[in-house]
Amino acid sequence: MTDEQTNAGGPVKASEPYRSGFVAVVGRPNVGKSTLINALIGTQIAIASSRPETTRKAIRGILTTDNAQLVLVDTPGIHRPRTLLGQRLNDIVDESLADVDVVAFLLPADQEIGPGDRRILSRLRSEFAAKRDDGTFKWKVPLIAVVTKIDELSRAQLIDKLIEINEFADFADIVPVSALKHDNLAEVRDVLIDHTPEGPQMYPAGQVSEERPEETIAELIRGAFLEQLDDELPHSLAVVVDSIDYPEDNETGEAYDGKADVHVSIYVERDSQKPIIIGKGASNLTAVKKKLRTPVNRIVGRKARLDLHVKVAKGWQSDPKKLERLGF
Repeated sequence: MTDEQTNAGGPVKASEPYRSGFVAVVGRPNVGKSTLINALIGTQIAIASSRPETTRKAIRGILTTDNAQLVLVDTPGIHRPRTLLGQRLNDIVDESLADVDVVAFLLPADQEIGPGDRRILSRLRSEFAAKRDDGTFKWKVPLIAVVTKIDELSRAQLIDKLIEINEFADFADIVPVSALKHDNLAEVRDVLIDHTPEGPQMYPAGQVSEERPEETIAELIRGAFLEQLDDELPHSLAVVVDSIDYPEDNETGEAYDGKADVHVSIYVERDSQKPIIIGKGASNLTAVKKKLRTPVNRIVGRKARLDLHVKVAKGWQSDPKKLERLGF
């Protein structure tokens, strides 16, 4: 018996092959890429915000199940760049798309398919498809349409939207989801796994991100300011963790039980933006420290002090040297 074996409990199907691969999550800015990845993994990997262009680098979240491991690459939203930073973000998308096994193209249910979506589709076709003689496209990797924010539509409206998306491109699968409401998340996970090739587990089962602690903390701080300041926040905010210093016994050099110091530089483009970040009586810095105390302690592995300093890097979004220093 090769396909099935029997025991006292009845027929048992042979185990499914293990699947693993990289899934690029693409779409216009603010279509819910980060929210979907965080929901699938079950913890915050990427900043989720209503502000467009929140994600500034390819963040890799790792989703491990009994029969598969998906590396979900959260890409910056593909857009027409207005600054050198914007061009660098588009370059990051290009790098993220190299060697992926599946592409999840996010299309929001509550918005019309527009020029931005068509530009992304054209870019994906140039990367992953060959045009047939009849004008259709043969895809080298599965292209999955993930229709986000379905909680915004009635059932009849959703059916119309799914028909429209089906006609937009030759998708291997179309799956609707509301990541915010956790509606149909398991279906999205299963569809992505079904289209992922067979392969070995690449990361330990408990690992949920490829990010270094410094990168994760920097993103958490930027996300906290996004929430704290909302519309007041300068779009030109950048956060760099300069160092994480663990306490040491000066005589022996061995680490001892004490707080770690996390030194952080927060950059804005103009002097007038510093008071916005700091807040009256340093209220905004204090609020962010309080909000992130537990997450930072967990990342560092002990109690930690956040040492936040606000600095000015004039015009950094369009300065190649400053962009490089800030990690772009």
